[in-house]
Amino acid sequence: MLPTQNPVEEFTTPDPVTAREDLSIDELQALMKRHVIRHLPVVRGDAVVGLISDRDVRLVAGLSLAEKLQVRAGDIMITEPLTVAASAPLQEVALKMASLKVGSAIVNDEDGRLLGIFTAVDALNALVEIARGQGTRWTHAGR
Repeated sequence: MLPTQNPVEEFTTPDPVTAREDLSIDELQALMKRHVIRHLPVVRGDAVVGLISDRDVRLVAGLSLAEKLQVRAGDIMITEPLTVAASAPLQEVALKMASLKVGSAIVNDEDGRLLGIFTAVDALNALVEIARGQGTRWTHAGR
C-alpha cells in the first residue's frame, strides 16, 4: 500500500520565482522563459495576491501592441489561487488541484507566508518517488 500522509511540503518547489503586480506582459514572458516555469505567484510585499500561468500570459500576448502595453500582471492574475498549508497531506492537495482543474497551488508555512509552489509536475515527481517506495523530497536539479 502506498503511503498517503506525506506532507505537500516534501514535494513543493521552494522559494519560487515571483512577480509584482506592475510587471508588463513582455516582462512576465521573459521571467517565465528565463526560469523555465509556467506558474508565477504575484506578490505585494510579503503577501501573495495572485497567480499567473503561462496560459494567462499567452492569451494576452495575442493582443495588439497598444493593448498589450496597457496590461499588467495585476490585470490578468487569478486573485484567489488555491493556497494550502505546508503540512497538508499530498493526496488532499493533489485531489483538490484535480477537482478544481488547476496546475498549481501556493504553499504557505505555518505563519501563512509563501514557502513554495506545488505544481502538476511536482505531483508527477511525487507519484514517481512514492511508487518507488522512497516517499521523500526529490531534488530540484536544474531549477
